[in-house]
Amino acid sequence: MNRKSSGYANLLKKRPLNVQALYGETPLGLVSGRDIFEAAKRKKAIILAANVRNPLVLKGVMRAAKRLKGAVLFELAKSESTYCGCTFDNIPDYALKYSEELGHGVIFGLHVDHYAIKSREDLLKSVAHLRDIIGRGWTSVAVDASHCPDWENFCYTRDVAMSIPPYLGLEAEVGEIKGPGEVTTPEEARYFVGGLNAWGVFPDVLAISNGSLHGTYDPSLGQVEGIDLPGTAAVAEAVAPYGVSIAQHGISGTPLDKAARFVDYGINKGNVATLWQNIVFGLKMDPETGNALIEDGSYVKEPDRGITEDLWHSMVSWGDDQGYSRKSGDYKKANKAFHQAIMDLPGGIHARIVDEVEAWAERFIRAFNAEGLAEVVEDVMGEREDWNAAPLRAVLERRDAFRRENAPDSGEKKDSQGAFEE
Repeated sequence: MNRKSSGYANLLKKRPLNVQALYGETPLGLVSGRDIFEAAKRKKAIILAANVRNPLVLKGVMRAAKRLKGAVLFELAKSESTYCGCTFDNIPDYALKYSEELGHGVIFGLHVDHYAIKSREDLLKSVAHLRDIIGRGWTSVAVDASHCPDWENFCYTRDVAMSIPPYLGLEAEVGEIKGPGEVTTPEEARYFVGGLNAWGVFPDVLAISNGSLHGTYDPSLGQVEGIDLPGTAAVAEAVAPYGVSIAQHGISGTPLDKAARFVDYGINKGNVATLWQNIVFGLKMDPETGNALIEDGSYVKEPDRGITEDLWHSMVSWGDDQGYSRKSGDYKKANKAFHQAIMDLPGGIHARIVDEVEAWAERFIRAFNAEGLAEVVEDVMGEREDWNAAPLRAVLERRDAFRRENAPDSGEKKDSQGAFEE
């Protein structure tokens, strides 16, 4: 985007209050997730939501977004913050640095991905922790209590969301993301989102279990991409009256031609994480899906991509010392152990990583119909009188319709992991 245009200037004035307090007159295009979600729904686009396990991913995606006038989300999951060099504290700094290098004009949000709540203790800790994260400039949050039974998931999500400013983006989750098997039903989604609505909590998007998997698909274990699009459409239809669409998690390993059709099934947000890690490490990938290829029980390092071979061999030795299989998903933990070593690599190595990230980001943005999405974000923000992006939605439900006894899984025995009585 042209940082000197009237639309961009107006956008800067209407950024979320936490962003304005931090950055003042700096022309950083950091906006509320609410505005990006609304723009995607209007355009019938999918937002590229890139998990930033390494800062070079942020740089490459920013370059693609600026060239294509896309609006993107940069994410970090609560768990990722424990095993990556990128953290909730330093990602805003990296975003500012790379935006400045590009002359600003990139429109993006910072999204707290999978903020897990598994117990009352987690719930209580979340209040102060999220306050600190939001104070660092994050503009959207995904509350994930999906490991809990339906009633506890609803209650935990409701209470965490109530401590997040309503002018920031909000994602919720029902059904764990763990590949084929358990699939979120329209009944579960309607109970969950309808209950939140009854309490005045209005998510933008809902993450569901629909056959996707986090990480690498390993065919030797019978793992194949199997996102159930008709089932997803049924859930999307159930929650559409509440102004909610679907967030698709686990896109790495999915053919782009299939991902391009997601929007036809009610999906407006697409999470991509492991693919970027494969690029940074220089792993051999399926050129159509980005899935890391496994040969003879091991990931395969390509010498002319990603980090240097010497650094990769150090990673493998480290993984062996940890007791990891050489095709283990636990290699993600190398992001923290080798963060500084990666950032100290020569500029030419960084350049090839950033270039490949940019090329893949461009493919996603085009496939997602998100080219020009930044212009729609400007339009959305231009319609408001001020900076507050809290959605204008109606409370459609009665609270007494959403109780423990009528939760969809109320007859099942599940470990509530510290669930509480309301």
